Amino acid sequence: MKPLVLAIAIIIFWGACNDDNNTAPNPAATTSSVSISNLPADPPTGYDPTNGKPIGEKNQFTYFRFADSTILTQADSASSKWDIAFKGATIILNSGSSGPGTASGFVMNGVFSDLAEVPADSTFRKDQAPTYAISNWTSYEPVSKVLSPTPGKIFVIKTNDNKYVKMEVLCYYKDCPAQVNAFVHAARYYTFRYTLQKDGSKKFK
Repeated sequence: MKPLVLAIAIIIFWGACNDDNNTAPNPAATTSSVSISNLPADPPTGYDPTNGKPIGEKNQFTYFRFADSTILTQADSASSKWDIAFKGATIILNSGSSGPGTASGFVMNGVFSDLAEVPADSTFRKDQAPTYAISNWTSYEPVSKVLSPTPGKIFVIKTNDNKYVKMEVLCYYKDCPAQVNAFVHAARYYTFRYTLQKDGSKKFK
């Protein structure tokens, strides 16, 4: 079965990751910068009006590959074709207890645009449930029941094919509403951006 190419909004900018780059494809570029909108992560069909908890989930991850911005099928979940997967606020990498791959990563504090290179003292981790390499990246407001990405959390990931990625989740609700209402706006839709270093080096600029 062929991979299911992500049909939702994807904007790909090829270049050396600076503001002066032409956005036209550049075969000589060593990095690609990609924005993904509304990637579904087991969205519910509704919410319990008494407690706001989601209902109607399928309890399935959405499997994603960085190299070509592709969503893989559920049939590929036991393969090394995917790098990262999403279900609700849980993010897993294809390694350890989560899959047969070799993907690894960590979460760091910083400014996405300022991260020019993987830090020299980095420790890449594989998933070992109940601990995941990508964790502690959200903030939850118990009164409004809104879950949000914590600003300044950058994911640094080494893919199955030994390429380096920096990634930032921008929002968790469909279409990124300016003022989220957890009882109105659809949750579990990821909008994120990432930069992939295609030549295997640790430099993003």
